[in-house]
Amino acid sequence: MKIGISSTGQDLNAQVDQRFGRCDFFIIIQTDDMSFDIFENENKSLTGGAGIKCATFLDSKGVEVVLTGNCGPNAENVFSESGINLITGQSGVVKEVVEKYIKNKKTNPADTVKQTNTQPQGQGRCMGGTGRGQGQGRGMGQCQGQGQRSGQGKGQRQP
Repeated sequence: MKIGISSTGQDLNAQVDQRFGRCDFFIIIQTDDMSFDIFENENKSLTGGAGIKCATFLDSKGVEVVLTGNCGPNAENVFSESGINLITGQSGVVKEVVEKYIKNKKTNPADTVKQTNTQPQGQGRCMGGTGRGQGQGRGMGQCQGQGQRSGQGKGQRQP
């Protein structure tokens, strides 16, 4: 299995970077033999969309699980659509975090570590709206907004 992890440094003794889209490096670890590749995050300086581009990059590398500190909702959507298991709230040394994940997965495959993709099926977060609160959610379905010109609300994902 391939695990992608946000990292502050270029080896397994580096710390997990708490910022997914703005992390310094991504380490992709092959769990069979703990071999790994390191990639500098070329998207960290973007003014917008860094998380989406990073999530798409990890998907293109065949990553099945992502371990990170925090991740924004747009990147979460990419992972959800790609079938990649996103696990946030991770901190510490990269090697130890990965070993803990592997150990927990072997012990209890159905419930590994705190997972962020825990919203009920069909529920989604939406932001946006125009006019008097009626608006489209960004790629997640219809939303009912609040306010005069922009709104926030919860929406239903379209199948």
